[in-house]
Amino acid sequence: MSSTDKWELYEDKKGEWRWRRTASNGNIVGAATEGYTNKADAIKNAERYGYNDKFDPAGKWEFYVDKAGEHRWRHTATNGNIIGAASEGYSSKAACLANAERHGYKEA
Repeated sequence: MSSTDKWELYEDKKGEWRWRRTASNGNIVGAATEGYTNKADAIKNAERYGYNDKFDPAGKWEFYVDKAGEHRWRHTATNGNIIGAASEGYSSKAACLANAERHGYKEA
């Protein structure tokens, strides 16, 4: 995890809790894929990806190329719910992997 990343927990327009992670250059490098009724649930989701220096990489990590030809990742829980995903597409697979590693992915 980059120690210069900034974490933000906030309420969206629907009154649901979300998180986003911003790099020192201002780019959003991670964000909640859904809103949460309780702030504690948003925190728990953020902790899967390094918030409070915690990681929970359990589940399935998938890497793919989207319709625009950009590399992306998504993280699926054991129940099949998507619990994390790249917040943007990457021109190279290496850049996509680096972003996933920032969120707790470890190559087997």
